Amino acid sequence: MDNKILVIEDDPSMGFLLKEFLSANDFEVTLCKDGDSGLTAFRSSGAGFCIIDVMLPGIDGFTLAERIRKENKLVPIIFLTARSLKQDILKGFSLGGDDYITKPFDEDELLCRINAIRNRYSLGSPATSIFMEPVSIGSYAFDIQNQCLIFEDEKERLTYRECDVLRMLCENKNNIVRRSDLLQKYWGKDDYFNGRSLDVFITRLRKRLGKDPSVRIENVPKVGFILSDQSK
Repeated sequence: MDNKILVIEDDPSMGFLLKEFLSANDFEVTLCKDGDSGLTAFRSSGAGFCIIDVMLPGIDGFTLAERIRKENKLVPIIFLTARSLKQDILKGFSLGGDDYITKPFDEDELLCRINAIRNRYSLGSPATSIFMEPVSIGSYAFDIQNQCLIFEDEKERLTYRECDVLRMLCENKNNIVRRSDLLQKYWGKDDYFNGRSLDVFITRLRKRLGKDPSVRIENVPKVGFILSDQSK
């Protein structure tokens, strides 16, 4: 993954500090002060990572992220905002955000979260050998290398986080995957808000796998999930 980061932040002081801090940590930073210029910069800068404030002039951060997701399902997005209500956090994750950080925040923690997402999402990261070729899930083929689900002749691109969660479910097909293991591995922390984020991604994956009734993601209350494949 490249080191280009797009930061959309309307507060001049905060934007300056973020750009200086990230630049000092070897990132190439493009800073925009509103949603409209942020969308234009995303299309032209080739950024491989987005940090988006929610309360922006023009296009708000949620709408901006939604538009970015329509054009690129894979680019990681962190929301960095003063809005800390539960419904805002859940909305951020439901729109495809990879993390949601509330202000004030610790710069070193932000850097750790950025690097954790970059490392996890790197296509060069180690994968288990079962994913060198597409994996069968009922009538689907799960192509981890190209991050997509294939059903008949249709390909549906997955986000990095969807790909991560589905990969872990596939590694343990027809067996329980504990919520705590998923949260610790891909979110870094097992807490309420991360748990709700995980539920959003499970709901998305259920919809993506909904064309084959022999495939289900079963919920084991308070324990975890089972990717059930009854096609054989």
